[in-house]
Amino acid sequence: MTKSFTHTLGKGGYGTVYKGSLSDGSTIAVKILEDSNNDGEDFINEVSSIGRTSHINVVTLLGLCQHGSKRALIYEYMPNGSLDKFAVGGNDTMQQEKFLISWEKLYDILVGVAQGLDYLHHWCNHRVVHLDIKPQNILLDQDFCPKISDFGLAKLCKPKESKISIGCARGTIGYMAPEVFWGHRGAVTTKSDVYSYGMLILHMVGERENINASTESGSKYFPEWLYDNLNQFCGVPSGGIDGSNST
Repeated sequence: MTKSFTHTLGKGGYGTVYKGSLSDGSTIAVKILEDSNNDGEDFINEVSSIGRTSHINVVTLLGLCQHGSKRALIYEYMPNGSLDKFAVGGNDTMQQEKFLISWEKLYDILVGVAQGLDYLHHWCNHRVVHLDIKPQNILLDQDFCPKISDFGLAKLCKPKESKISIGCARGTIGYMAPEVFWGHRGAVTTKSDVYSYGMLILHMVGERENINASTESGSKYFPEWLYDNLNQFCGVPSGGIDGSNST
C-alpha cells in the first residue's frame, strides 16, 4: 500500500503521513500514529471526531487499521499539500514564485476553512472543537479546495452543551487561544477555534505581504509580536493612525 513507507508526505507531533495507493490505483495518504503513553487517546479522538463528519472542507477518512500498539488512519490524498507551504514570505524569490498564490485564491481558501469550521461547530450530530487550527493542518486538493485535517487533539461537544473541559493546554503556541493555553483553569468553547482561525489568517496575510514576524531573540511568539506590530498588517504608518509620531 505504501511501498515500504518510501514516500513521506509530512510529519507532525502525533505521527507521520505517507503516500500510498489502493488496489484500484487510487492514491491515498496513510497516517501512522506514533506510540504514546495516552492509551491511544489521539487515535480515538481522531476516529471519533472525523468519523462523524462529511463536508467538502473536512478531509475524508477512508479507513483505519490497528494491530497491537500500531495504529494507522487512511485518508484521501491531497496533492497540493498543506497551506503552510504557501506561507512563503522572506527574501527567497525562487521560493515565492514557486508557491505564490493569488489574493483571490487565498481568499477562497480562507472562506473554505471558515465553512469547514462552521460545519464542525454547528452541523455535526456531536459538535467538534478541533483545538489545533493552523496552516499545517489545512490540506489542499488538486483544485486548492481546503480540507481541515488532523483531529488528534479534537474534543466532541454534545448538542446541548456549550463548553468542554480540558485537563491541560492543547494545540500549537501562537495559534492557541488563551483559555486553551490555561486549560487547567476552566472550560473552552468553539470560540477557541475561531481565535486560532484568526491567527491563521494573520499569519497567511503577513507572509503574503512579506512582513517579517521574526525577532532577534526568537523568544517573542506571534500573538505578542502581532500586538506590537499591528500597523504593518493594517497598512498604517508606523507613527500611528494619523501618521504622526505623537503619543
